[in-house]
Amino acid sequence: MRKIGIFGGSFDPIHFGHLRPALEILEALSLDSMHFIPSGQPPHRGAPAASAETRLAMLKAAVAGEPRFQVDERELRRAAPSYTFDTLTELRRERGHDRLVLVLGLDAFLGFTGWHRWQEILELAHLVIAHRPGSALDGQVSHGEIAMLVQEREVDDVQALMDREAGRIMLQPVTQLEISSSQIRQTAARGGDLRFLVPDPVRALIQDSNCYA
Repeated sequence: MRKIGIFGGSFDPIHFGHLRPALEILEALSLDSMHFIPSGQPPHRGAPAASAETRLAMLKAAVAGEPRFQVDERELRRAAPSYTFDTLTELRRERGHDRLVLVLGLDAFLGFTGWHRWQEILELAHLVIAHRPGSALDGQVSHGEIAMLVQEREVDDVQALMDREAGRIMLQPVTQLEISSSQIRQTAARGGDLRFLVPDPVRALIQDSNCYA
């Protein structure tokens, strides 16, 4: 049995605000690998600014130095919109009884019950919710379906999470860097320096491709 982290997003572009929490979760949960899955056609937002090829190249460049980080291209190859349920269904078919851990930020989790076939996602994977250390979670998940999910499914240690194949929720504090992809695109568009916002190979790809001009 292997423990596989799943980290999805448009990664337009990938930056340290993605990479540092991913590493901390991988280590805190003793995951065997963290799979970054760039979305093709996000169903609830507009098309990414950079092309799929450029986003993929940036992502591969960003994780090249960490062998536990892997890039999964399956959503980019789909003609239809990218739904997490479809991706997890494929992964479950491929991975058998391995533990699949879907990593979400707190904002994404608060909207989770609006996702396509969200109940069935919980039959395929665990959820690990990345949040800022010391953040007041109680006030944000105090009512509604999200509160019920947390009450029914939350565990507070890795062993309890991994005892079952899927369906549990764990809240994991991580270092959250105040970096956003939209901020990076705006900085690149006005010719600003992206150093220390993104890995240097990603910075070079953005400069060379001029994808956010």
